[in-house]
Amino acid sequence: MQAKLHLWATNDPGRRFDDLYNLIHHPDFLAVAWERVSGNKGARSPGVDRVIPAAIGGEAEVTALLNDTCEQLKARTFTPLPARERMIPKAGSPGKFRRLGIPSAMDRLVQAALVLVLEPIFEADFKPVSYGFRPKRRAQDAIAEIHAFGTRNYHWVFEADIAACFDELSHSAILDRVRRRIGDRRVLALIKSFLKAGIMSEAGQIEGTASGTPQGGIASPLLANIALSALDEHFCAKDDHGTRWQREKHRKTGGAYYRIIRYADDFAIMVCGSKAHADALWEEVSDVLAPLGLRLSESKTRVVHLDEGFDFLGFHIQRRTKKGTTKKTVYTYPSKKALLSIVAKVRALTNRSRHLTLEALLRQLNPVLRGWCAYFRHGVSKATFHYLDAYAWRRVAAWLRKRHLGITWKELYRRFLTGRPGNRPAENGIVMFDTLQVEVTRYRWRANNIPTPWMSILEATAAR
Repeated sequence: MQAKLHLWATNDPGRRFDDLYNLIHHPDFLAVAWERVSGNKGARSPGVDRVIPAAIGGEAEVTALLNDTCEQLKARTFTPLPARERMIPKAGSPGKFRRLGIPSAMDRLVQAALVLVLEPIFEADFKPVSYGFRPKRRAQDAIAEIHAFGTRNYHWVFEADIAACFDELSHSAILDRVRRRIGDRRVLALIKSFLKAGIMSEAGQIEGTASGTPQGGIASPLLANIALSALDEHFCAKDDHGTRWQREKHRKTGGAYYRIIRYADDFAIMVCGSKAHADALWEEVSDVLAPLGLRLSESKTRVVHLDEGFDFLGFHIQRRTKKGTTKKTVYTYPSKKALLSIVAKVRALTNRSRHLTLEALLRQLNPVLRGWCAYFRHGVSKATFHYLDAYAWRRVAAWLRKRHLGITWKELYRRFLTGRPGNRPAENGIVMFDTLQVEVTRYRWRANNIPTPWMSILEATAAR
């Protein structure tokens, strides 16, 4: 059914869909939605109902929840509960916190079913320049696109930051853009009810939500993408100059080319032109964001040349002279902020009192190291991996010496290290992850050749 919705939306860009509400409460959609909710990492966190989705394991419990949700949606008696507020530290920003809104178990189930219905429709409209929270797309695609355009004379960068995007996004702007595709008033009313559900603060006070869509909600990334696609549409239209000859004429007469690369609420605009062209984007971007209820952060938004470099999605992107030549090349490195973040995690995990055994320590440390290296292996990261490995090894060795007071280095090597080559800390078959063994490879830019998951289903069906 998702494939059909996507096909209809692709073939008819002006179509408004009616009678989608019946799909949201369909048992098959709810069953798939529950699989996503219960398998999500956030399933271990309760909402205001104090129900932990991961703890609902019995078949009878799941069936009862699905049936109850289906009946409430059919009868139009379903009302979302306020999201539970949880303040979490911002990565790399000591003393600053990000507010999450954790929905109740039933709210998460209905939001997941809503996304299953809406996502195939709006994916037909989304531009190829956005990558965050979209199927089959990832942060590395955005970095690869910046790398590709940086080598094509797009040397000025408008590095933008939206102030409190998820908190200030206008509800009317979201609903207006949803209405372009959705004509079912029941679906629109359901979306509005989630937006207006409110949030319960950590102090236990219910607060209304006049704007914003809480981070932590399953539908929030999709709703934010629907609203922020106004940015993508604006700059894709701005950069459409027709034929190759017309583009050349535009450039020779002093015009500029623009390319926006967006990952959720983080975006950068590459400019093939002068600094004046990039500076003019301050007002232009502000005018596009204003109807959405959003504004640029003046302290974090800036215009920078690619030779100076800038940070985006954890990478530091900079054009430098290639060693041994006079040729300038765009390089992508793990940013200092990202390195400080992983170093802080390693330091916290190797706290003396946190683990009883080396095995317990390695079981928590290894996934952190492995995940960080997997993310940054598509960059100039080998030297950073060397530094991280040496730092983690020293921290684990120091932890062992504190846990076993008076132990000599000779005995530590004999009891807890694997021996040469490597001398990796190990216990009961669990060996510390070796970041030096991670292969660093170039991530190839896929341009506009990223298929949606539903197109592959349709192609496979047509081939039968």
